[in-house]
Amino acid sequence: MSRDFNSVGGKTVGSAVYHGTTTVGLVCSDGVVLATDTRVTAGGFIAHKRGKKLLRIDSNIAMTISGGVADAQNVVDTLKYYTNLYRMERSRPMPVKAAAQVVSNMLFASRLYPFIADVLVGGVDTSGGSLFNVDFFGSINKEKMIATGSGSPVAYGILEAEFKEGAPAAKTYPLAAKAIIAATRRNVATGDHFDVAILDKDGFREIPEQEKDKLLAQFTTEN
Repeated sequence: MSRDFNSVGGKTVGSAVYHGTTTVGLVCSDGVVLATDTRVTAGGFIAHKRGKKLLRIDSNIAMTISGGVADAQNVVDTLKYYTNLYRMERSRPMPVKAAAQVVSNMLFASRLYPFIADVLVGGVDTSGGSLFNVDFFGSINKEKMIATGSGSPVAYGILEAEFKEGAPAAKTYPLAAKAIIAATRRNVATGDHFDVAILDKDGFREIPEQEKDKLLAQFTTEN
């Protein structure tokens, strides 16, 4: 996808390009599930087939990224710095809402020459599981279910029909995988493989490759 920017704050940004991807975030009864595809594109060119778009920030927080790779990685590195600093100073992990606010402040401060990054910040703290979407102007929204990226319309077709609030992570992560797999079949900028992670009271853990292969076989057969 692409979006044209005119002169912003005296700076001509030109035509900024969204690099295609699909990411999904779901809040469940015992935490949060995040999922992404792994295809990295540069226009119509597939730059990498196993790019990492689901990233652990701390033991209780993770992010998904979509947009420009360099911009998104800058956001990730900055948030890791602040969460580590918070943990060292206060001897406890940063709350998820505070982490999302750090990202929001960073993107809002750069709004005149924006980072092309649309991120999901999810995790678990004393208030339970929570999920936030932050766009490239710093707007922040708390969500229960969300998809971002060029394949998000396809993912929403699955999520809107099947997502149920209050379901446990064990039943929620296959749905996140199903939404990503559907997007890989219908969106050319989404594809190759997918990553899924659960954040709960036990921390961050990714679904292993063997389980992902089973999910891929299951949902490809269904379709």
